[in-house]
Amino acid sequence: MNQEETGKSAVQQNIRALMAFLGQYPPFSQMESAHTASLLEHAVLTFYADGDIILSPELGIVDHFYIVKQGNVRGERKSIKNRSLVNGTTSAIPGNGIPDNRAVPDQSSTQNTSGNINQSTDAESTPPSNTTFEISPGECFPIAALVGERATRTVHRASGDTFCLKISRNHFVNIFTQSAVFRDFCLRGVSSLLDQVNRKIQSKAVETLGNQHSLDQPIAELAIRNPIVCTPDLPIQKAIAVMHSKNVGSIIITDDSRQPKGIFTLRDVRRVIAEGPCDFDAPISSVMTHNPKSLPYSASAFEAALLMAKHHFAHVCVIDEDKKLTGVVSERDLFSLQRVDLVHLARAIASAPSMVTLLSIRKDITKLIDTMIAYGAASQQLNHIITLLNDYTVVRVIELTVKTFGDPGIPFTWLVFGSEGRKEQTLVTDQDNGILFQAPPGMTDEDARSLLLPLAKEINTRLDECGFTWCKGNIMASNPDLCRSANEWEDWYYRFISTNTPENLLNSSIFLDMRPIWGDEKAAKEMYKRVVSAIQKNTLFQKMMAACALHHRPPLNMFKGFIYAKGGEKNTIDLKTQGLTPFVDAARILSLGQGIVESNTIDRIHALVKCGTMDSKDANAWIESYGLIQLLRMRNHQELSRTGKALTNRISPSQLNQLDQRILRESFRQAKRLQHKLEVTYAL
Repeated sequence: MNQEETGKSAVQQNIRALMAFLGQYPPFSQMESAHTASLLEHAVLTFYADGDIILSPELGIVDHFYIVKQGNVRGERKSIKNRSLVNGTTSAIPGNGIPDNRAVPDQSSTQNTSGNINQSTDAESTPPSNTTFEISPGECFPIAALVGERATRTVHRASGDTFCLKISRNHFVNIFTQSAVFRDFCLRGVSSLLDQVNRKIQSKAVETLGNQHSLDQPIAELAIRNPIVCTPDLPIQKAIAVMHSKNVGSIIITDDSRQPKGIFTLRDVRRVIAEGPCDFDAPISSVMTHNPKSLPYSASAFEAALLMAKHHFAHVCVIDEDKKLTGVVSERDLFSLQRVDLVHLARAIASAPSMVTLLSIRKDITKLIDTMIAYGAASQQLNHIITLLNDYTVVRVIELTVKTFGDPGIPFTWLVFGSEGRKEQTLVTDQDNGILFQAPPGMTDEDARSLLLPLAKEINTRLDECGFTWCKGNIMASNPDLCRSANEWEDWYYRFISTNTPENLLNSSIFLDMRPIWGDEKAAKEMYKRVVSAIQKNTLFQKMMAACALHHRPPLNMFKGFIYAKGGEKNTIDLKTQGLTPFVDAARILSLGQGIVESNTIDRIHALVKCGTMDSKDANAWIESYGLIQLLRMRNHQELSRTGKALTNRISPSQLNQLDQRILRESFRQAKRLQHKLEVTYAL
């Protein structure tokens, strides 16, 4: 019996055990048993000694599909390394010395997280260096080459004694044709697995909260059809009569082309009457709210809820492509479906009459986030909601404190840094804030600072009571070094950029994610633009930041095993420091290099795609990976919160199911790829 016959016999004799083995790993765990069995019927168990080449580009068009049964397979790829930094962007330097702006071919031969099978560029034409990735038991290769009917661009080498299930291309095509799950995985990769995770969350929500609709449901499906409208010249009394007869809470004032120009609601009726004598024969345009907020009919219920919460109103106009009114969504429409009480919660926080009330209301935030996670809300949506509610809390704390202490008479702006500056907060948050002030005429900066610091300390104290814990590094407005005039801040930033000290590089991860949330925003935003412009011109500072960022490596070893965090609970990884930071740092550095003023990580990545610094497929993979890690982190917070345990960013991989582990590993691998882009960009 030759080697192939022996390998085929080994499969046939252990078919049950192999079925059970594949049943642990997606996509096989989601495939019909008949399809998995058919796959195995034509498989051969093949042994490779350590270092044996299984596949290589020189072997021509790929004719087999491989599943790692035992051991590991190392993928080795060629990549462009000889690149240099030119005005903040990279260019390959071929032999003729002419910069080459082609994309960096750092893609693997497996699928990326966005699900797109990577199509490598012509790396062979440039000076190569090897990059590696590991393929573990239960994973398969080389799907991109099989689907593309071409040779692989990767050398696949056994890493230790390795057994693979080897299936012919013809039978791979048969299963690809028969199994929708397998086909979806081959074409969309890990994205198809992410969909499975989300569907599980949705399913859990249905079990827990009833058969509700998704937050992603278009508002066109919720909007009141044929909303009540009138012209601007209709008398107030007649407009109210129409609302009463139609039993509606609002009337939209439109122009001749049916574009909304104003809105009048029952709340406005109360306002008009409360303000004193009113001429009810006056046109409705004299008392309506002008330019009502609108959303296109394709917008989601989540967007409508967020818009209402942000502006404290209860109605959103729904418009078509020509900006013509097609419907109205009210707060009640959202509430009636029990989707979310975000609007009510935001309004209650923003108008809390006292600190006691504010503290009481904030307890509902955990409940709200719990519900939204159960509904399968994306991590970015959750970040936005938590940040929005935290912003309202900070603003209300400042307002209540100023009311108690008295107005210091010095115009100031409250700045936030770090995760709050990026709008990426979770339930675990500490304070990173500062004050930008304008000393009145006749008063020195020192005079103004001495008046503001006691107020700042009281605000910091009250924020701590609200759950924004004291910053261990004293990055708080009550610190005299972080209570500065506009000129002092700008000088400090410029010194910060020009000195490149280790401390400054460390602080760049905090202070370069900045935004104002109270007071005059204009001065702070203009200052930030000038700071970003200075960084864009300072390629040395960018390079130093990039080198510093590479100290936070994704927690994945060369065998795709997890690297546990030091200290703390054993055998855990830190999802924030080890998992998210590589994405956050890389997006920040690359965007500052392009003069991008966005501070949110996802917004930065989108902006990098727009200016051509990132490929859109790569960007999607990085956004999905970042979102998955963030979602796991939030789910962990919610579970800890429900059991009354202290919230932590640490998680034990062994407590995750196979699917979550697989996706987490893939997310970390994407973080490695993003860091590789950083290395190439800055020739590190």
